[in-house]
Amino acid sequence: MDETTPAPSAKSTPDWERETLEKLVFATLREQRAARRWKIFFRLLWLAVVLFVIALLMREVATRATLAVPHTALIEVRGVIASDADANARAIVQSLRAAFAEPSAKGVLLLINSPGGSPVQAGIIADEIHRLRALHDKPVHAVIEEVGASAAYYVASAATKIHVDKASLVGSIGVMMSGFGFTELMDKVGVDRRLLTAGENKGFMDPFSPPNEAQVRHTQAMLDDIHLQFIDVVRKGRGERLRETPETFSGLIWNGQRAVEKGLADGFGSVEYVASEVIGAEHIIDYTQRENVAQQLARRLGAGAGESALQTLKEWGWVLR
Repeated sequence: MDETTPAPSAKSTPDWERETLEKLVFATLREQRAARRWKIFFRLLWLAVVLFVIALLMREVATRATLAVPHTALIEVRGVIASDADANARAIVQSLRAAFAEPSAKGVLLLINSPGGSPVQAGIIADEIHRLRALHDKPVHAVIEEVGASAAYYVASAATKIHVDKASLVGSIGVMMSGFGFTELMDKVGVDRRLLTAGENKGFMDPFSPPNEAQVRHTQAMLDDIHLQFIDVVRKGRGERLRETPETFSGLIWNGQRAVEKGLADGFGSVEYVASEVIGAEHIIDYTQRENVAQQLARRLGAGAGESALQTLKEWGWVLR
């Protein structure tokens, strides 16, 4: 051994071995504790899953027990009727089918509070109501709260009876397409519109171009056709109860009291009143199909291909009003 290298003391070697041994022991203890924690975590996770499944089963049993009681099936039609809104034809049709298929549902009640919307969506809903009424011996009653106008009344007219409040707003049987014209403003500010199309009507109703009389006539004829479809639905639904006058299909709107007088509604009544006194089943169960966040996102992503066309229709204001 080199004279300059100090010899290891008798005390340093055992200390080093003890420290190493302690580290190994503590590492082993930590691993054991971590393993126990993970074991406890997975046991709790499985317990949570089991409890969740049990809760779902109990809820299903409770739901079936509730549905077994004679009841009124409630379906809400709230807000604008449109494919990308809560009140869309797909959801309402699914709700209607579920309500009609349930034997314990003694009647279907449409709770309507809507200013209108898409004639296409309203037409799908109304057609389905007529189809289901023909298949099942089950009444459909519409209760209009604050407003049941335009496309909303289109839907209501397919019901067996329509009930309103004296101050409800009812009617607006008409079709409207709105827009703007900017040609004079463009002339004032010196803006030159340059529109190239393949197809003489591809720039149909362009707000930055002078009105084209042929296109205006075509648009008016199209609106008149949709208006006649609306009128046919109302006449079919209301039948002899409708006291038709020149104003009936003019697009005017009336309060509930006037609507009853004109045969646009059958009488006054709230949801509770209609369920208990008219349908005869005071117990009310909500059948309204509501999309969750994931479903809404999927629907919006799936509709990307038609977004431009839908946006154009919205800009034109192509809705029943």
